[in-house]
Amino acid sequence: MTEQIPFWAVALDYVLGMIMWTLIGRFGMRLFLPEESKFFFSRFFIRVTDPLLKLFRPITPAFLVAPMVPLYVAWFFFMFRFYLMPWMLGYSVMGMLSFPLESEIAQGVAYLVGLLLN
Repeated sequence: MTEQIPFWAVALDYVLGMIMWTLIGRFGMRLFLPEESKFFFSRFFIRVTDPLLKLFRPITPAFLVAPMVPLYVAWFFFMFRFYLMPWMLGYSVMGMLSFPLESEIAQGVAYLVGLLLN
């Protein structure tokens, strides 16, 4: 019998995953666009992630260059999702939760690729 992951854990992982990927997206956009860019997605990513970057400022090393800060903060969300979530759910093996958000996305992509190839 397979044990079901509680709904609250999946919902929390989805929210944390979206935050993590938004921070990674901001880092990626910053590689190609200036911080003051008028591009809609760039402005959205900056507006959404700025409060998080301010929240994590006390533990962000001063030597980090500004474009790397969103990636640094995203690392905390990854660590929480990969190590603390399974521990909170009582798994003895770390990483057992295996990222429901990314799993759903991968299944959707596999389905679409299957449709395109058939």
